[in-house]
Amino acid sequence: MLKIARKEWEALRHQGEETYPHECCGVLLGRVDDDGTRIVTATARCGNTRTDSPQNRYNIDPRELVRIQREGRERGEDIVGFYHSHPDHPARWSSTDLAEAHWFGCSYVITSVDKGKAAITNSFELAGADEAVKQLLDEKIEID
Repeated sequence: MLKIARKEWEALRHQGEETYPHECCGVLLGRVDDDGTRIVTATARCGNTRTDSPQNRYNIDPRELVRIQREGRERGEDIVGFYHSHPDHPARWSSTDLAEAHWFGCSYVITSVDKGKAAITNSFELAGADEAVKQLLDEKIEID
């Protein structure tokens, strides 16, 4: 399960509206409880570095990701997931999303943005033992 504060929930959805018709992207920071629940305490907006197809692909610059991870750890937060938007497409993961997901045990949040307005937001956990058997599983979201 993913627990997220309403402020952070609204911020990631609003970012999808701001970047429409391109995909937005960012990082979820927080902690993992003993029961495996990921608790988001902060979000970090990232720039989508994809220039070839930003309307249906995203990429986070590895240097930006390292900086976000370092700054989060200084505050006692870890990376617990990632988020991005799907402009004019459902809030379901694509084969590209699965292929490019590599952080096992993390949440992958997707917001569909229909004609510039955030619609449905879903979350998926990247599960599996390795790349050969990884899968994105539906995950419950609890908004505080």
